[in-house]
Amino acid sequence: MSSAEGDMEQSVRWKECIKEFMKGAAEMAVECGKGCRDIVRQSLVNEDSYVARKLGRDSYFGRRVRGPCEKLCGKLSFFNEYLPEDKDPLHAWSVIFFVSLIAFAAVYVNFEHDPSADSIPLTKQIFVHPPSASQIVLPDGRYMAYKERGVTPDRARFSIIAPHSFLSSRLAGIPGVKQSLLEEFGIHLLTYDLPGFGESDPHPNRNLESSATDMSFLADALGVKKFWVVGYSSGSMHAWAALRYIPDRISGAAMFAPMMNPYDPLMTKEERRKTWGKWNRKRKFMYFLARRFPRLLAFFYQRSFLSGKHGQIDNWLSLSLGERDKALMEDPIYEEFWQRGVEESIRQGNVKPFVEESALQVSNWGFSLADLKLQKKKRKQNVLTWLKSIFIVEQEEYIGFLGPIHIWQGMEDKVVPPSMTDFVHRILPGAAVHKLPYEGHFTYICFCDECHRQIFTTLFGTPQGPVSISLEPDQTILQVNIEQSEEVAGDAGDSNAG
Repeated sequence: MSSAEGDMEQSVRWKECIKEFMKGAAEMAVECGKGCRDIVRQSLVNEDSYVARKLGRDSYFGRRVRGPCEKLCGKLSFFNEYLPEDKDPLHAWSVIFFVSLIAFAAVYVNFEHDPSADSIPLTKQIFVHPPSASQIVLPDGRYMAYKERGVTPDRARFSIIAPHSFLSSRLAGIPGVKQSLLEEFGIHLLTYDLPGFGESDPHPNRNLESSATDMSFLADALGVKKFWVVGYSSGSMHAWAALRYIPDRISGAAMFAPMMNPYDPLMTKEERRKTWGKWNRKRKFMYFLARRFPRLLAFFYQRSFLSGKHGQIDNWLSLSLGERDKALMEDPIYEEFWQRGVEESIRQGNVKPFVEESALQVSNWGFSLADLKLQKKKRKQNVLTWLKSIFIVEQEEYIGFLGPIHIWQGMEDKVVPPSMTDFVHRILPGAAVHKLPYEGHFTYICFCDECHRQIFTTLFGTPQGPVSISLEPDQTILQVNIEQSEEVAGDAGDSNAG
């Protein structure tokens, strides 16, 4: 017998041994199950068991429900005619009930799944682009990626910092805004990657306060003293955090469809009902997971945007979109912008930052919108302050955010319902709300040149271009330097003559 035949025979023997072992294990499992069933019957279902005494036919509970159950079974007994004659109705209907329950659960989960999406194969692979971001080093040693557009900081009339929304990156900013428009208004636009997104290092224990601190460090590193903050969709929570934790650095705020915490305790029942009523079941379920079981989100994210293939934004983010938003998403320009943003956002392949971002959205922010409301600072009432007030007239001190807040809200927005902006306006009545009829979640801010011009005009007034930097020397300083030089030369001449 050759060695090849011997190896083949040995392989067949191993297969037979494994097959027999599996059969024996299966028989043992069946016998174990039967034994467990017998133990349950003997210990729990007999007449002397606790279950039989409390829930059996002769128990108080059994006597109370026996009559109604017999009436109900009598009325439904005609269904037994549809069963085969050799089947026990009790056994058959219990099986039918549990199978129906499982089937209903499967249908419920996929109730709002779009079958047309499955007909389009996801053949477009996600491409990881070479690193291209500028970076700074934060005080804790993390690298933070950023991008600048518009004019340089030294020539800017206005500086804007725009934290990005979920599944986005520093490439988003104000989607589609033209460089020429930024220069016309003298705007320095600064965007950056949140920790763990794009090319920014993750933060070991980030929250909204650390988010505002990172924004302040970025401004310091680039020589920006005061700036406007722009918050779009879920990125608005980072903008609100900036107003709360670094208000002295903020000139004003522009919010577009600002996503609030849907579990905010300040919301009334009516505001909460209107908000939750606009979302589909899957989105509600994702919010529930983010609040109660955030780690389970990793499973869904790894099967969607972290799967390595491009998909539809509404399916990935469980969104219900209006007609105008759907039309915009089909535009090749927006589709390319969206795909490039996703590729940059997930370039690290780490699911943790996305889970953190979702959990931050629905958890305790560490502050309330009411903290931003402009109000008089309460003084301590004691004898010393009373005596001081008699002799010294003190000026009133105010707390909250002192700068302007503008909010743009599409009235056809199903991602961030208008009820959320109504809630914000109720808490912050000083905010200027611009309601946009027929606009959705994406249509006003994304790739709309006229909209961008309207926004900048509302915030900054008539465009005046960048600040001009004069290269000519100051004549006064030049004259002083000449006189000082002449005095030094005269003193030197006197000393030589002596």
